[in-house]
Amino acid sequence: MIAVVYLFMIRPQMKRQKEEKKFAEELKRGDRVITKSGLHGKILDLNDTTVILESGAGKMKFERTALSLELTKKLNEPAKVEKKK
Repeated sequence: MIAVVYLFMIRPQMKRQKEEKKFAEELKRGDRVITKSGLHGKILDLNDTTVILESGAGKMKFERTALSLELTKKLNEPAKVEKKK
């Protein structure tokens, strides 16, 4: 029972946490990102714990933890081309 809980619940959560940490460490100026609340922006400046984003509404300051890895991946993926029949 413990092995099943570890394989299906604990291990995937640890993997997600590791990916989020790596994402936050690799951020750099000029990256396009999406916050967890859905705000799209471009990174203007980075500090140890905060990020200044430029969006259509102006410049805003966010915590690094407010940036979403999964949404940002989707934003930066190349557009998929649909086949025409």
